[in-house]
Amino acid sequence: MLLGSATIQALGKEASVQLVTSFEALLQSLSPVMTAPSFQTWLVLLTGWVFAPRRTVTRMIVAAGAVEQKHFSSFHRFFSQAAWSRDELGLTLFGLVRVWLGATIFLGVDDTLARKRGLKMFGTGMHHDPLLSSRSYTVTNWGHCWVVLSVLVAFPFWPGRYFSLPILFRLYLNKKKAKKLRRAYRSKPELTVEMLKLLCARHENLHFHVVGDSAYGGQSVLGQLPRNCDLSSRLLLTARLHDAPPEAQPGRRGRPRRRGRKLPTPRQMLAEHCRHVELSIYGRSQRARVAEVLGRVYAVPERPLKVVAVEALAGGRGQEAFYSTCVTATAEEILTWYSMRWAVEVTFHDSKQHLGFEQPQGWSRRAVERTAPMAMLLYALIVHWYALAGHRHESLPMFPWYAAKSRASFADMLATLRRVSLRQRISALGLSGRGSRKIQELLENLATLAA
Repeated sequence: MLLGSATIQALGKEASVQLVTSFEALLQSLSPVMTAPSFQTWLVLLTGWVFAPRRTVTRMIVAAGAVEQKHFSSFHRFFSQAAWSRDELGLTLFGLVRVWLGATIFLGVDDTLARKRGLKMFGTGMHHDPLLSSRSYTVTNWGHCWVVLSVLVAFPFWPGRYFSLPILFRLYLNKKKAKKLRRAYRSKPELTVEMLKLLCARHENLHFHVVGDSAYGGQSVLGQLPRNCDLSSRLLLTARLHDAPPEAQPGRRGRPRRRGRKLPTPRQMLAEHCRHVELSIYGRSQRARVAEVLGRVYAVPERPLKVVAVEALAGGRGQEAFYSTCVTATAEEILTWYSMRWAVEVTFHDSKQHLGFEQPQGWSRRAVERTAPMAMLLYALIVHWYALAGHRHESLPMFPWYAAKSRASFADMLATLRRVSLRQRISALGLSGRGSRKIQELLENLATLAA
């Protein structure tokens, strides 16, 4: 039976995409951060973000079926002019994911490049491109450099697997761009300290432990850590280490010593007697020899550190050195903590590959500073939703060449959100009459393929 034009138009209006109710309820928890009209606009944008093939504002409103809802410029103004705070949104999201966190809350910090085109876009500049660079050859690329602070979460039903859920973001401007825009230059470690102080001051009764690579383990971070925050990072094999300074002798003239006797460097520690350990990190087991000492680095002699030098017995990356401000930790714990940082790299990859982190085209300052981070906030929301409710609808793809898959990737989580959202929308159409069951089955199969 052929459908009339009026019926087709009615179905078209009803066919606008909506996110599943459980995910919208999760978003509702973040509504106090913005006004009611802004929240409704945000809901449409996130719906389009989930379903759009390309993450520009216009593609989002098309994917969400909201072209005729209101003027398209109002969706652009949500990022460039609306009264809401990116930091408050991230801190509120942190409150939601606290249900998965323990007594010590682990954080990961790193920076990533979002490649861009155009000279008029705010904040763009030449930055180091880690994907195209090697140890002997450095490549720079034009774009935005984002410093991201994430919460590292291990869900109880995925033992041994960590997820990095981004919550706070800072756009790094190189010296040339900062001078051109007449803004004070701030380094990546300084931006990291700013985010750490914001989070730790908001939750003074919580204990945090941040993990970062050597770029975020130097004096500018180690010497400015908040009171309720520890740090684990990498250390040079030639780092100068010292013991605690001796107590000042009464009657002795001059200022008291800041550093004690000199200790062996991490490389010298490995040249001496070491103990052998079995490490379970980065998803595999490996044997290594480790040496550890309690010392202080030359640049920040006031802060005692547990320093660990490690050398893999087979494979691995040769000799390496790490430290932690948690001086009671064992060498195995420090190496395990540092390995958790890899989850940050996975988040960067998935946010770019599946959520279009690099695709937004806003050019004004507020649009730039708000749009791209929304992709990573959406990443955190999808993982959190999947852990709460989405895993009940899990349907992992099984292929002859991949028959042993047991854990959902982020691509599977996103496909699950799309599939259950489309199925809920199909069920709401209320199809009835002869052949309606076959039509509904066909639509659900198409929804599965589309997801």
